[in-house]
Amino acid sequence: MNECLSRLLQRRSVPPRWLGEPGPSDQEVENLLKIASRVPDHGKLVPWRFILIQGEGRQRLGETLAAAFQADNPGAGAEQVAVERERFTQAPLIIAVVSRVVPHVKIPDWEQVLSAGAVCMNLLTGATTLGYGASWLTGWAAFDRRVLDALGLKPDERVAGFVHIGTAKEVPADRDRPDLADIVTRF
Repeated sequence: MNECLSRLLQRRSVPPRWLGEPGPSDQEVENLLKIASRVPDHGKLVPWRFILIQGEGRQRLGETLAAAFQADNPGAGAEQVAVERERFTQAPLIIAVVSRVVPHVKIPDWEQVLSAGAVCMNLLTGATTLGYGASWLTGWAAFDRRVLDALGLKPDERVAGFVHIGTAKEVPADRDRPDLADIVTRF
């Protein structure tokens, strides 16, 4: 079995708190984005785009999250606010995959949303093959208009996922996977 296939058979999500430096190089990030873009895209609509969150941008986004969280939870303690402030500071790279449905008479919205999901999965797969840990998350920040505005999303755009990428400081134990006999039928 080749190394790439072996890594994919062991792929698992690594929580952002377990991801650290080094993150992908600029060339690796470019390759990850190229890999992510090679998804099914009926009609070549490109119903997704990327926002790279790294360096100081992680702290700026953290301040936005802390302010929004505090506004919604005025009784929250300093520790709770700190958790939100640090949510995007753990992994060295977070790629926000932005989904946008392009109105089309022949191509349903559902296919376009699935294409954005495939972009997220390709990012995870690409990160795994490069030897990085990664995790695809959403959470409240993906649905909060204040956060979306800070990231520059238009009203008709949504976050399909925040893909956190870095070097795994720890690797979680594998979870139980479904038995193929239980989920595969033949027609």
